[in-house]
Amino acid sequence: MTTLEKPKTDSQPQTFSSRIRNILLSQEGILFIIMVVSVLFLATRSDVFLTPENLLQQGRFMTEIGLIAIPMTYIIITGGIDLSVGSILGLTAIVLGWTWQELGFPLPLAILTGIIAGTIAGFVNGFFIVRVKVPPLIMTLATLALYRGLAEGISQAKSARGYPEWFFQLGQGEFLGVPTQLWLLIISVIIFGIVLARTQLGRALYAIGNNETGARFSGLTVDRYLLFIYTFSGFMSGLAGWIFVSRVSTTRSDMGTGIELDVIAAVVLGGTSIFGGTGSITGTMIGVVLIQLLKNGLSLTSVTTDAQIIVIGSVLIFAILLNNFIQNQRQGV
Repeated sequence: MTTLEKPKTDSQPQTFSSRIRNILLSQEGILFIIMVVSVLFLATRSDVFLTPENLLQQGRFMTEIGLIAIPMTYIIITGGIDLSVGSILGLTAIVLGWTWQELGFPLPLAILTGIIAGTIAGFVNGFFIVRVKVPPLIMTLATLALYRGLAEGISQAKSARGYPEWFFQLGQGEFLGVPTQLWLLIISVIIFGIVLARTQLGRALYAIGNNETGARFSGLTVDRYLLFIYTFSGFMSGLAGWIFVSRVSTTRSDMGTGIELDVIAAVVLGGTSIFGGTGSITGTMIGVVLIQLLKNGLSLTSVTTDAQIIVIGSVLIFAILLNNFIQNQRQGV
């Protein structure tokens, strides 16, 4: 008689210490450590930096970037990019103010119209990318100029002011001592972080980013997913536009200029590969927070704007190089 033995496996359950080590050596872990070190250093340079009032105010300022960075993470995971998000934010703001002040729309309807305009702008990007096969870089670079031009044409260099008091609750108000819009960002991060990590949509986006041709052959409706994420990007940019207007109390056609660079920097800094296939909402949000805290901390220490850009760029390069080095060491390259 032969004795049946359980098959032996080489893989052993990870210990608690090994799990902690893997977390710390991940892109998110490395970035978090860099953020902690940066915060501690900046705290020694200014007494105001780590006060609750200042930190909550920075949360208010980073909300628009954070909201737009969520769909940008989705897009970059698929190997795409959206350079038009700042222009969509500006277009949304102008449509909101113009329909309310010039066309006499009730303000809630004007808000809805602005967000719909942003969503349609995102849909147009996705439609041409999916149906006409225009590369995302070229398409969104073109619409960056197109949507900004539309905003300037509609506004005719006029700004909309005099909004009622309730309108400012989203951009300037607080709930339980926390800026109102920051609650919206937190809820969005939780929901769309789970969607990316735990749902079929998230798995499909990673598959598209790793191998779009293979994803098509496996039966995924790639075009539908791509159209959705670019439309989603337009919607979130529109939502950010509403918050922006509520925060600054006026509308201008140049709103959102350059915000796409901050968004993309935060996403890439957070570990999302520009070539597609990897990334997480957690990493993106750490990137958003790090960039905002660096801007604030450097401003409090009287560092000029040009020097701030140099420091933030250097931190971004250092974080990417450090992560690549550690990952190569782990893989034995």
